[in-house]
Amino acid sequence: MKVSFQIKLFIYLILFFSIILTLLGIFHYQDVGRQLYQEMSSRAKIQAEEIAIIPMLRKAISEKDIPALTQFMKKVVSHSDASFIVIGDNKGIHLFHSVRADVVGKPLEGGDNEDVLQGRSTITIREGGLGISLRSKAPIFDDGGQVIGIVSVGYLTRHLDVITLDKVLNISIVIILLLAALFIFSWFFTRSIKKQIFSLEPREIGLLVRQQKAMMESIYEGVIALDSERRIEVINQAARHLLDLSQSTEALCGQTIGEVIAPVTFFTRKVMLKNDTHDEICHFNQLTVIASRVRIMLEDKLQGWVITFRDRNEIDTLSVQLSQVKRYVDNLRIMRHESLNRMTTLSGLLHMERYDEALHYIQSQSEHAQALLDFVSARFSSPTLCGLLLGKAAHAQEKGIALIFDPLCSMEKACHSLGEAELISIIGNLLDNAIEATQRAIPPHAPVEVLILLNRRELIIEVMDHGIGIDPAIRERIFERGITTKRSGDHGIGLYLIASYVTHAGGSIDISANLPCGTTFSVFIPETSNAAPHPVLFMEDQNYVS
Repeated sequence: MKVSFQIKLFIYLILFFSIILTLLGIFHYQDVGRQLYQEMSSRAKIQAEEIAIIPMLRKAISEKDIPALTQFMKKVVSHSDASFIVIGDNKGIHLFHSVRADVVGKPLEGGDNEDVLQGRSTITIREGGLGISLRSKAPIFDDGGQVIGIVSVGYLTRHLDVITLDKVLNISIVIILLLAALFIFSWFFTRSIKKQIFSLEPREIGLLVRQQKAMMESIYEGVIALDSERRIEVINQAARHLLDLSQSTEALCGQTIGEVIAPVTFFTRKVMLKNDTHDEICHFNQLTVIASRVRIMLEDKLQGWVITFRDRNEIDTLSVQLSQVKRYVDNLRIMRHESLNRMTTLSGLLHMERYDEALHYIQSQSEHAQALLDFVSARFSSPTLCGLLLGKAAHAQEKGIALIFDPLCSMEKACHSLGEAELISIIGNLLDNAIEATQRAIPPHAPVEVLILLNRRELIIEVMDHGIGIDPAIRERIFERGITTKRSGDHGIGLYLIASYVTHAGGSIDISANLPCGTTFSVFIPETSNAAPHPVLFMEDQNYVS
């Protein structure tokens, strides 16, 4: 049968206190007995020595006057609490016994008279005629200093044990009452503990702690839990990594948030108490993050806060990728719109029965488009890539820029080192940059030339424009996040994404000047499954036109 934690704790507490109080009771019993024996030994010795110096007693013993001795000692016995008082002569013969008169004239029992007959008082525990007793013996001297008798004052040990038990009994009653109080206290204490741990067993609590730790470390976002004084109680590995903290989790716990993250308004107590916040842009130790803050309330009392945050650059990257997808959709929508306009015009000519003009219109409008469509669909197997290229061509045409494909273009299968989404992102960003750079150049605008070739060794993507070129001030950092030559748009994310995808695929990028003006971007991605983990991204040192 499985016993609950509350019952186990209750039983353990009762057993523990019972053992402790029992040991204390035994110790107290022995201590009381020891003190009682010491006290009675001193009392017996004092009485024996005081009786031994009474002149009347000494006279009666010297004259062997037994009746007078007996009469006198009965008066002494009436004023003593001793179990017995015995008088003997210097030969060890009973002269008086307070309890047994029949032993008068018989030898003293116990065998402890030698030291007394030599003039020394003794304290011994011996067995006599009444049983085991604690007794003190003192010598009786005559006027000449000779020992003429012995006084023995004793207390039976059974009498002393009764006195000890009486004293211990009072303590035992207190101990029993204390045990009863501890019984009640233990029961309510265990109930309180069970309530505080939500009726969970220790094994379940341990499992929850391990699960919580595993969950915290598996969260990609940074998580920091603060107490009501804004001290760190929990911080996960992602938070330490994002904030570039070298200290261990144990070292960080207990520190205030201001000691770990440079003071910002986000962590001021007044702001934190005011309300919670979600997806707020902040700066944590020179890192731009999107942070959320939630208060922890328990029974309407503030327990602390939970802070979650994530690198804003990652969110920006996802936004750019989403915007690229939207642009692909827009390109297809442009093509659809142009096709509808052409179909409408052609339908009108046919309704007016102007067949020659309709035929001439079809030939003039579709000759180039059909040639481009045939070329793209014949050279590229991916429908997504075909749609992207046709859309970019239509987009460039709207801006007055021609998009020319190299006759060597060919990609009849997927690239093993690069996924389709990454391929679309690389080509789309390169074409967007080329079209914009060309548009910003002085008219008339030269065409943008494109080469996409997949052979057995590698995938080659080359985009050449005659635009404004790359500013020499930023050409060494062109692949860094946030570096851009655009007036508006994605704020330096496009080339950063290109570099990330190419690096992951084990490829390289070559950027060269397209004289007399413009830039050529050449991407080389090996057609293999074991690509190098850290490819080189390089630029040719040529004259760029700004």
